Amino acid sequence: MAKKAKKSSESLVIMTELVLPNDTNTLNNLMGGKLMHWMDIAAGVSAQKHSNRIVVTASADNISFQRPIQLGDVVTLRAKVVRSFSSSMEVYIEVFAENIPSGTKFRSHSAFFTFVAVDQGGKPIDVPELIPETDEEKELFDGALRRRQLRLVLAKRMKPEEATELKSIFVDQNIAKAE
Repeated sequence: MAKKAKKSSESLVIMTELVLPNDTNTLNNLMGGKLMHWMDIAAGVSAQKHSNRIVVTASADNISFQRPIQLGDVVTLRAKVVRSFSSSMEVYIEVFAENIPSGTKFRSHSAFFTFVAVDQGGKPIDVPELIPETDEEKELFDGALRRRQLRLVLAKRMKPEEATELKSIFVDQNIAKAE
């Protein structure tokens, strides 16, 4: 039976949080662990919307803390599935911080999370295919296979020589053919 395909936009989740004193460190900045917790929740809900299944976090890629989010800021997390594989889904998440009294807003973080859909017994289960619609969705969709192969190589679940999408980035195809 063919899997039902779904649009990326159907998995969109927008979550808003207010940074309260209990969420901050001694410098009154949002704690990194709290932000990662919020990112995991938003991305997980997005994956659930796409798969209509229970999902578990498989990985989170490179969450860099470049600009602090301060006490009293409003944090908006925007997540959506950008590609699905057999049982896994890659979710792209962006984080924005806003200081409403001053009128300042900035993008503070972005990351890719991977989730696996599971059945009631915890076994991986097939998920719907994903249909990208916008140019941004198509670009994220196209890059997802390379990101997936990189994750698998780094986790030692794929041999580097099997990562054909990565080879296309690092190996000049004309040189490879000449050898």
